[in-house]
Amino acid sequence: VQLQACGGGLVQAGGSLRLSCAVSGFTSDYYTIGWFRQAPGKEREFVAAATWSGGSTYYAGSVKGRFTISRDNAKNTVYLQMNSLKPEDTAVYYCAVLSRGGSYYYANRYDYWGQGTLVTVSS
Repeated sequence: VQLQACGGGLVQAGGSLRLSCAVSGFTSDYYTIGWFRQAPGKEREFVAAATWSGGSTYYAGSVKGRFTISRDNAKNTVYLQMNSLKPEDTAVYYCAVLSRGGSYYYANRYDYWGQGTLVTVSS
């Protein structure tokens, strides 16, 4: 299983970015894909998650209403649209696959991780 995340960059506060995560090598349709982020000196934290086939989505309170997770099943790709970005959104963003079920909130439940993409929001 491979996850390839991209789309990070430098943006001014109030701006937008869209991250992409291409998933390959996973044969089941029943899994959850999540986005996490890790800022310097901080622990990795949950951002958003979506079930691949069920269409359910979940968000951290800090991003709800600003970020949107979506997927393109035909392309095996999940997106994270980030609007109204704030300097505190600055972090390396990771996508990950949760294949065994259970809580989408905890990073240690996820089985496969992408390499991360850096998002920097300037004030």
